[in-house]
Amino acid sequence: MLGLVLLYVGAVLVLNGIWLLGHIGDREIGVMNIFTGGVGFIAAIIAATLGVLRGELTFVALGAFVLLFAFTYLWVAINRYLNPDGRGLGWYCLFVAITAAPTAIITLVDSGGDTWLVWLGLNWAAWAVLWFVYFLLLAVGLNITRFSGYLTFVIGVLTAWLPGYLLITGFLQAPVI
Repeated sequence: MLGLVLLYVGAVLVLNGIWLLGHIGDREIGVMNIFTGGVGFIAAIIAATLGVLRGELTFVALGAFVLLFAFTYLWVAINRYLNPDGRGLGWYCLFVAITAAPTAIITLVDSGGDTWLVWLGLNWAAWAVLWFVYFLLLAVGLNITRFSGYLTFVIGVLTAWLPGYLLITGFLQAPVI
């Protein structure tokens, strides 16, 4: 399931980066955000439900973390149709960044040098930076749209699309949670 979610998160981040650069229309980008937010929402609910049924906190945590991002994509989609100023989403992005930063540190500290966990910790750090940039763009109003677009594109490829693709094609094996 991780490969599936990462593949579509990669797609939505790459496309959102292209959108921020002005090459995709506001309403059209909403379609990919709804789809990816929905995929993430379903995966998160499945993981959390399994965690509750099995009494495994790891699955509940996975569901909670996936929901952080799924909700972001759903909010982006809704904003494309309602046309608000985006400040609320920006403040939510700060919440995600503040959650992702210690998650990155904890994952790296607890990795024991395991390649998969080091990679995951570095991804959490990248996502913390990216969502903080969204906070600066949307809530603070800094004029960093182009920078945000390029950063979103690069982080989408490196942290989601490429590993998602490698997982679903079997070139990369994720540890079983």
